[in-house]
Amino acid sequence: MNFALTEDQNAIRCAVQEICSPFDDEYWTKKDKVGGFPEDFYSALASGGWLGIAMPQEYGGAGLGISEAALMMETISGSGAGMSGASTVHMNVFGLHPVVVYGNDEQKARWLPPIINGSNKACFGVTEPDAGLNTLKLKTMAVRRGDRYVVNGQKIWISTAQVAHKIMLLARTTPIDQVTSPTQGLSLFYTDLDRSKIEVREIEKLGRKAVDSNQLFIDGLEIPIEDMIGEEGRGFEYILHGLNPERVLLAAEATGLGRAALRRATRYAGERIVFDRPIGKNQGIQHPLAERWVDLEAGTLLYQRAAWMYDQGMSCGAEANAAKFFCAEAGFRACETAVLTHGGMGYAKEYHVERYFREAMLPRIAPISPQLILSFIAEKVLGLPKSY
Repeated sequence: MNFALTEDQNAIRCAVQEICSPFDDEYWTKKDKVGGFPEDFYSALASGGWLGIAMPQEYGGAGLGISEAALMMETISGSGAGMSGASTVHMNVFGLHPVVVYGNDEQKARWLPPIINGSNKACFGVTEPDAGLNTLKLKTMAVRRGDRYVVNGQKIWISTAQVAHKIMLLARTTPIDQVTSPTQGLSLFYTDLDRSKIEVREIEKLGRKAVDSNQLFIDGLEIPIEDMIGEEGRGFEYILHGLNPERVLLAAEATGLGRAALRRATRYAGERIVFDRPIGKNQGIQHPLAERWVDLEAGTLLYQRAAWMYDQGMSCGAEANAAKFFCAEAGFRACETAVLTHGGMGYAKEYHVERYFREAMLPRIAPISPQLILSFIAEKVLGLPKSY
């Protein structure tokens, strides 16, 4: 059993760190204040070929696994970019996985290269205001009319919709009362985000201002039949293939954010002099920081194992969810401890840890709540009755 990174994985980490280096904490603090998609950061990663890290080589991707993609995402977040930097490219890694697995050759050739080279951006349209985590109850309808589907409905918490060219859209094509199972009758589309038919309304939020979150109002959006992925009615089955990678990536990003916070807190503890001694000499400061290091190390092992299982084609639902749950909490605790270590200055933006702390809430609640993860593990792993 070998826990060491391979030579190639170490090279990935070093290369991504080099790209992230010019985009320092001051850069992300400014983005956090004024907003605006970080196009220069996105372009730098695209120029390096990193947007297609887990995409097939025949379409311009690197053809690597989720293990390597997670390492990249932890490195981006851990550079101080946090969830703002990670969310800039997050969709590229897992979002188009249904296209890779279920798209036909023409669709892959048409859709994947523009995402990989950075000329197109995509958003992921699943969540709805009234359905929340109960995806099977979504109400957005796509009605077949000749060679097109006409879509009406709403979506919420759709990241990057302000700048996206395309949308991965899950909609019901058969009413729920006409199917034998609620998992049936949902279809998946990848199509143009037509702003004449989709109103994109930004949601002001706690953190990650550089990457927009939105509510979408869809009124008469026409989707050509050739923009449907796979077969009509099997969309829910298709999106499931992207959920475990997404959990792993969020776990890695939360871990990276926690490491950035721990690095700043440790440096401050060594430099801050109170009562004629550095505060880091006090065990009351040392021990919480040491515990956070232990948490983050444990989280790293969890997400790396889940990523390895996914890349090996193994079932990893419990492991991916466990990694997301644990790493989100570990990252949050590290950011909280960093603020407390700084004392009053932890509340000041110039020390950056308050931004980390705000962003650390995101992996805890998205894309799935910790409570639903625990319910899933209780049922699927422990064999307890289903509670939801």
